[in-house]
Amino acid sequence: MSGTLEVAGTAHRHDLDTRCGSVLLDDGRVLPYDAAAFDAGGLRLLRRGQRVRLRVDGDLAAGTARALVVTLATFEL
Repeated sequence: MSGTLEVAGTAHRHDLDTRCGSVLLDDGRVLPYDAAAFDAGGLRLLRRGQRVRLRVDGDLAAGTARALVVTLATFEL
């Protein structure tokens, strides 16, 4: 499925210096995110194991999805 959608997952890794990292999605895929997606979520820190929600654009099945926003699962997107 392509287009913009919201997905949930668990923080897999996060680099404080670059503000980049990856999320383990609930379906088992790992989706990287860049600093722009992290900043768009209004976060300052993300720890491994925290539940997150993401807004993604592209096709998850084809591997062309990219994260637009990463935020905590309890926050609005």
